[in-house]
Amino acid sequence: MSDTVTAVQARFPERLLEEANALVRQGWFEDLDSVLQEALRRYLDAHRAELLDRFVREDVAWGLGGKD
Repeated sequence: MSDTVTAVQARFPERLLEEANALVRQGWFEDLDSVLQEALRRYLDAHRAELLDRFVREDVAWGLGGKD
């Protein structure tokens, strides 16, 4: 994995953001960036096979139908 960091802008429901900030205040994470990075990493790990399957099916459908 690359050490290059890219800033992104995202919108979150206020309640979800409050929960993430609470984890930082409680000392579970160093900062909000760490919470969000871990959450995204865990989501991708847990759904990798499902996501790959979906992307392959979309590619096949596009290849057979020629649709964008």
